Order: sequence, then C-alpha cells, then structure tokens
Amino acid sequence: MDSLNSILSAISTVVWGPFILIPLLLGTGLWLTIRLGGLQFRALGRATRHVFATDPDEQSTEGDISNYQALTTALAATVGVGNIVGVATALSIGGPGALVWIWITGLVGMASKYTEAYLGVRFRTTDSKGEMSGGPQQYLKRGIPGPLGSVLAVFFAIFAICASFGIGNLAQANAVATNMESTFGIAPAATGAILFVLVGSVLLGGIHAIGRITAAFVPLMIIVYVLGGLYVIFSHAAEIPAAFAMIFSDAFTGTAAGGGFVGSTIMMAIQYGVARGIFSNESGMGSAAIAAAAAKTPHPARQGLVSMTQTFIDTIIVVTITGLVIVVGGTWDMGRDEAGIMTAEAFSRVLPGDWGGTIVSLSIIFFAFSTIMAWAYYGERSLESLCGRKASIPYRMFFACLLFVGSVSELELAWTFSDLANGLIAIPNLIGLLLLSGLVARETKAYLAFDPKLNKPVDEVRVFVKSQGMDWK
Repeated sequence: MDSLNSILSAISTVVWGPFILIPLLLGTGLWLTIRLGGLQFRALGRATRHVFATDPDEQSTEGDISNYQALTTALAATVGVGNIVGVATALSIGGPGALVWIWITGLVGMASKYTEAYLGVRFRTTDSKGEMSGGPQQYLKRGIPGPLGSVLAVFFAIFAICASFGIGNLAQANAVATNMESTFGIAPAATGAILFVLVGSVLLGGIHAIGRITAAFVPLMIIVYVLGGLYVIFSHAAEIPAAFAMIFSDAFTGTAAGGGFVGSTIMMAIQYGVARGIFSNESGMGSAAIAAAAAKTPHPARQGLVSMTQTFIDTIIVVTITGLVIVVGGTWDMGRDEAGIMTAEAFSRVLPGDWGGTIVSLSIIFFAFSTIMAWAYYGERSLESLCGRKASIPYRMFFACLLFVGSVSELELAWTFSDLANGLIAIPNLIGLLLLSGLVARETKAYLAFDPKLNKPVDEVRVFVKSQGMDWK
C-alpha cells in the first residue's frame, strides 16, 4: 500500500503541479468568466430565484428529473467529505491561506460549472431506454468536430469511471467508516456491509430514485451542518477578524508553525487549495453536466444557471464555514495525520457535550452517502457511453462491492487516488470548455436578451429555440 501510494502521489504531484492542471483550471475559469461577461456575478440572484420558483410548465419539457432534482443530485455529489475532511486536509498542509485559493477556484469555477452544465443539456441525447444521456462524454464528441472531440470524449469517460471509484466511492466510504468507528464504535467492516446494502438498493432505481432521495434530504443535511458551523463561528465572533487576516496573509506568504505542522509554502497553499477546491465543488470536472443533462428544462441556459448556484452553495457557503470553524477553533495545525478528525475537534471545543463530534460525524455520513449515489450515476453514464446499457448492472454491482474495500482501506491512499482521478477527469473537459466557449457565449447572450428574467413561458422559449436553429431537445 505504501509503495502504491507513493507512485500515485508522484503522478498526482505532476498533474496538480504548476505547469498542468492548476493554470489550466484557473485559466479556463477566468477565460470563461471573461467570455460570459462575469455571468456568475451578474445572474446569481436570478439563478437562485429560478431554483425555487420554477415554472410548472417546465415539467412538461423533455427530461427525466426536475431542474431542482438535477441541482440536488449535483449538490449530493459535491457537498460531501471534501467539504469537511478535504478542507481540513488542505489547511493542514497548505495552511489557512489554502482557503483563499479554494474560494478563487470556486468563484471562477462558477463560470466553468455554468458552461459544462449548458453543454450537457445542449448536446444531450436519448438512450435506448428513452432516458436523457449527456455530459462531457457527449458534448466533447458531438460539439467538437473531427477526431479530437471523439478522443477527448473517450478519455473523459475512462477517467470519469476511475474518478467514480475514487472521489465517489473509496474516499467517501473510508470517511464514513472512520467516523462510524470513532463516534459510534462500529467496525469498518460492518459499515462497509451496511453501505453495500443501502447503496445497492438505491442504485436499482436509477436516476429517478437518486433524484427523489437527494431532493428530500440534501437541503436538510446542509442546513443542519451550516447551523452547527454558524454557532461555532458566532461563539468566536471576536476572533473572526484575526482569522480572516491570517487566511489572506498566509495565502501569499506561506506559513510555518509548530505542533507537528512542518510548514507550507505559497505553492503548497495554492496546490492544495485548488486541489481540494475542485474536490469540493467539482467545477471544471464536467461531472455535474451529467446530472444537468437529465433535467427537464426548455433551454440549456436555464439549467446552466441553476447548476451554477451549486458551486456557490458548496464553496462560498459550506466550505467557508468549515474553514472558519477550523481556524477559529485552533485545530488547523493538528497535522496532516489528524485531518480526518480536525473539523470534529473544532466543533467539539465549542458545542456542549458530544454534540460537536456527533454533528460532524452525522454530516459526513449523510454527505458521503449522497455523494456515493450521485457518483455511481456519473460513472455508470460514462461507462454506457463506451459499452452501452448492457454495462449498467455489472457496474452497479462492482461499485457497491468496492464500498466495502473503501471502508477498510487507508485514508491517505483513498485521498491520493481521488486527487489523481480528479485531475485526470478535468483535463479533457477543460480543453473542451475552451474550444466550445464561443458557442456557449453566443447562445447565452442571445437567450438572456430574449428572457432576461428567466420567466418566459415554455411555448415562447420553444419558438425562440426554433428561430435560433438550435439542434436541441
């Protein structure tokens, strides 16, 4: 295991180094922000309102789930262990300044999330069972002419399958097992068996079952965690200004501290901030576009805007609360080996009794469970693009079995594999977003000029789509 972890870590260091993924990820997000005219800032309010005030007529449009269910499915995949353990790992290695780079990744990533969700709907197709199929594996192949698009699509699908076993399986199962053992004394093997049964049962229902479950409990679990975090922050209200000063200072100066924390450079703050940022919100990875493609919506721009709010909720709200709790709770320098319990310790120092550890443990369990379900769908759709629907059942069975392996494996290996898989899945997608940015910018500008308040009746939108000559359904 140590040798395998060393090999994967070395590869991951190159992928996440200063010459490949970090400039590509941030550069693509910045470029899309410019091409779209700062859409994530201009339209965030309208997008948020549309999430909760969707026209009932939209349910008559083609698609498998509502745009709200598509949002909560994407949130289920992103609001997970990365928001708790991932942020703690970033701060333990990169220092408090890593939080700034997580924010930057999220802010420019909102443009990336809009673009990939737009393209996911724009180039979706109908599979042999009459269900919508879309995502980078479709829009890279259908949107980019020539062999380049097909090659990028194949690489994305392969990396997405690998990522579903990393970010969506091993890391999540490991975090659940660790917290179940530390909080409730349940053996990791027992947790693995429970996950196998529960997840396997849900996967039998496909995207419809996943959409119903995530729509029901994802908002609740986020609210419980956020309220607990806000209590901790308000309890340390006097320390908040100093915490922000430390965070912004360390982002550009690096940190050296005692207590088992060897030290960090600015590059480490950037590297782990960006890596954990993308692990948390998945902007640029293209995964959320797979869920967006299943949404009932009259136009790709509407679902793109809805999906964009997911990055804001995940990074600017949930991740910020976790980071501030860790900083003001004084646990950020506990060391990398303690990252798995760092957030729980910060909560426990403020909340009475065992409430702190219990809230964090339950949040990790529910966050991870929802992430597992969403990523099972992402991986399945990616495999289907390569092998057809016949691969669905074997994939679901293997995915469920691997949860047991993740429950009893080493945390460091699970995180290393997840980081590498995240980096590899993002590369072909980011290249595709750059190449298709012109199309998205043109069509988005035209649609928002036609429907600036996102409230045009579905019939009028259909007439507009036809007038634009869009080959879309």
